[in-house]
Amino acid sequence: MRFLGLDLGTKTLGVAISRSGIIVNKLNTIKHDNNLKFLVKEVKALCDEENIDIVVLGYPKNMNNTIGEKALYIEKFKKLLESSGIKVELQDERLSTVSAEKMLINFDVSRQKRKEIIDSVAATIILEDYLKRRTNG
Repeated sequence: MRFLGLDLGTKTLGVAISRSGIIVNKLNTIKHDNNLKFLVKEVKALCDEENIDIVVLGYPKNMNNTIGEKALYIEKFKKLLESSGIKVELQDERLSTVSAEKMLINFDVSRQKRKEIIDSVAATIILEDYLKRRTNG
């Protein structure tokens, strides 16, 4: 099976891919102006191009497990993706961006470069977590 991991940030959509269901690769970052319809078209094109079976969308629950404004926005994006024929599963993304930031700092990535790639690295973490959960039940 083939999976696409997504991390929807305020300005960019981070994208990661697993063509094997085991190894995850950072793919790219798509800039947006909160235009969800534009993003749906971009994701649909990627899914068609890469023969994606499941899109894994980062779901930002609050630390106390409640649903906030950002999670509601993600739910709206999920519905739009599904209405275009894409199978979507949510993955808890708590602290994925924090983990991505720490990893990039440890690799001595410049602040400017971190800004450019943080969402795609977070998407990689989200997809890796999803695949581990799927494998381990």
